[in-house]
Amino acid sequence: MSKINIKPLADRVIIEQAAAETTTASGIIIPDTAQEKPQKGSVVAVGQGTKEHPITVKVGDIVLYSKYGGTELKHEEKDYLIMKESDILAIIK
Repeated sequence: MSKINIKPLADRVIIEQAAAETTTASGIIIPDTAQEKPQKGSVVAVGQGTKEHPITVKVGDIVLYSKYGGTELKHEEKDYLIMKESDILAIIK
């Protein structure tokens, strides 16, 4: 997990995306153009939350999120997503 010097506002979180699958379970290599966008990542920063929506995830949590949720962000050559906590579907334990 990486550190980031960006602090999200309100009920937003910053997620470092997991790497896309490059091979199938049977060992077939998937080309870059056919790889699916990952829906899993690690939380690297969280906002303060609001009175109506307190933050329930914390830095370091591995989460599943909406396929098309969030805004892509490139910072120091790494890809991140910034999204509202409501776009997070589950925490993986």
